[in-house]
Amino acid sequence: MANIPDDLRYTAEHEWVRSGDGSTVRVGITDYAQEALGDVVYVSLPEVGAEVVKGASVGEIESTKSVSDLFAPVAGTVTARNDALDAQPELINSDPYGAGWLVEIALSASGEPDDLLDAATYGTIAG
Repeated sequence: MANIPDDLRYTAEHEWVRSGDGSTVRVGITDYAQEALGDVVYVSLPEVGAEVVKGASVGEIESTKSVSDLFAPVAGTVTARNDALDAQPELINSDPYGAGWLVEIALSASGEPDDLLDAATYGTIAG
């Protein structure tokens, strides 16, 4: 059974979103996703300042099993990226909701995460 924290919002593509100060969110992949991927060996993330479109590919995660696209769960501007993943991509496996976060995004007006899934609904997908 995957770990699905109640305080996060989720996408059907297995990304999580943690609201920050109301205008910025932190994004990562779920425990279910990292488990399905296997050992993560490389991560390609968007640069700080990049504009992201909700639902569009913004990077890739490469594991020993496959390469998967990362999709933006919200629209906005990348304000931070987890550069620690350059040297330690395995943080995504060991701590997907903490040290393994991917990017922070300043929300555009249309990027509000209100239509994302709550933990119970995501659990029906990833349960």
